[in-house]
Amino acid sequence: MPPKVDHRRAIAERNAAGILDAVERLLQRGASLNMAAIAAEAGVSRPTLYAHYKTIADVVEAAVERVVQRSTAAFRAARPEDGPADAALERMFEASLGQLARFEGLARVAGEYLSAGALHRSHHALMAPLHALIARGRRDGSFRTDLPAEWLQTMYIQLVHGADEHAATYGLPRDEALELLKTSARDLFAPRGPARR
Repeated sequence: MPPKVDHRRAIAERNAAGILDAVERLLQRGASLNMAAIAAEAGVSRPTLYAHYKTIADVVEAAVERVVQRSTAAFRAARPEDGPADAALERMFEASLGQLARFEGLARVAGEYLSAGALHRSHHALMAPLHALIARGRRDGSFRTDLPAEWLQTMYIQLVHGADEHAATYGLPRDEALELLKTSARDLFAPRGPARR
């Protein structure tokens, strides 16, 4: 006997995905984001939208989280576990900035609507390989140990988003923004001072 299908759950999951798809479409068109526009674009009622997401920030956080999860293939392709840690970190920065370029509108509104904590939460799929890379670099002396590993993770996210925002604001070509990002990262991550106890 085939397993019983939970139609209500399937509809709810379809609606939630449709809402996030609508957010991406609105941002690709450069439209302003508000709950009424999202509901209309997704083809759902406002009560349905509010049943899934209470605020614009909730919708944006879920959309960013989904994009980060979809981007894990690009992070794996950067091979963070291979070679010297500092070279692997540069590949990770390149992959991250490249992914942000694909979702520029969402990256922009993430900065407007999400707190640093929400931004960190939404990047959960990236945290495991990044955490492992930072730990490896700290062990082998490639990265500094006088700052907490969690601080370096947070600064990684802030640097990538800052480079993306700077490129958009000043019309800087992405390859130039990437070089500035790598230079800043080298300075931030380079080992120095006494080890943190």
